[in-house]
Amino acid sequence: MAYVIDDSCIACGLCAEECPTQAISEGDPIYTIDADLCIDCGLCLENCPVDAPKEA
Repeated sequence: MAYVIDDSCIACGLCAEECPTQAISEGDPIYTIDADLCIDCGLCLENCPVDAPKEA
């Protein structure tokens, strides 16, 4: 199951830097995760300072 980023995102970009499949992109105003590319590894959540990524 893919992760999604909730409204607590502060758009720091740490999640995108750590994503091994480049599933995370900068959105307006928060980052978004492409569910088709997400492999549910959890690195985005591990590196997020505000725990914005959540399991969908």
